[in-house]
Amino acid sequence: MIARDAARSPMKFAFLAAAGVAAVLTSGCAGRGGKVHDTAFVARDVDTLYAAAKDKLDHGDTKVAAALFDEVERQHPYSPWARRAQLMSAFSYYAARDYTKSIQASQRFLSIHPGNRDAPYAYYLIALCYYEQISDVARDQKDTLQAKDALTEVIRRYPSTRYADDARLKLDLVNDHLAGKEMEIGRFYERSGKWLAASLRFRNVIDTYQTTSHAPEALYRMVETSLAMGIPEEAQKAAAVLGANYPGSEWYKKAYDLMNKHAPGTKAA
Repeated sequence: MIARDAARSPMKFAFLAAAGVAAVLTSGCAGRGGKVHDTAFVARDVDTLYAAAKDKLDHGDTKVAAALFDEVERQHPYSPWARRAQLMSAFSYYAARDYTKSIQASQRFLSIHPGNRDAPYAYYLIALCYYEQISDVARDQKDTLQAKDALTEVIRRYPSTRYADDARLKLDLVNDHLAGKEMEIGRFYERSGKWLAASLRFRNVIDTYQTTSHAPEALYRMVETSLAMGIPEEAQKAAAVLGANYPGSEWYKKAYDLMNKHAPGTKAA
């Protein structure tokens, strides 16, 4: 799994956007009410209920915090606190790793407050939830594709924000992950002697994920599969691109040796 970039202590995320927005949303209510020991959802005034939710979040009880923030909205739907509570609920579910509920809460916030100033954070939180569920390349990549779509949406909607800056960094890692999956499938086909199927996977990496770390190997595998299919001209093209873009890589050296061995009449570069 892609390494998580957020610390698990509530409100202390490595990426300051998460902490920053949470701080803004909770500002003005600190100090109101004390820590509640009874978490039964009885009717309470909005200040006390919101302060209780914040206290639970501050002390790491993220699941109870999320439920209490939900109660703020349920008991006081027309209060100014309700909007804040919606997004803080999404944040708390995220901190508790309940990604499904965090996504649902974020989407609900956006459906009710699409033009709110905190909308960029809600979109970013959705992207984080998908991003942190990315599995290794041996498993289905549904979450990876959803993370890619969500990160792209953040960048498209809010290109000049700090959320977009972080989304771009994460998107690079997501693309590298997707390329890795294509490479894994391509290698499997190649080991099975399914040269054309393998070649198509490697070609997709070159065409779609050419800026990832897998591009040099994909070009080398194109050399291998093209030679296996008896089309040294295509192998030579792949080797030439490999030499032009990654002349010092181990993959170019291997491609050069392979071309000289199996297609001596065709230069590798």
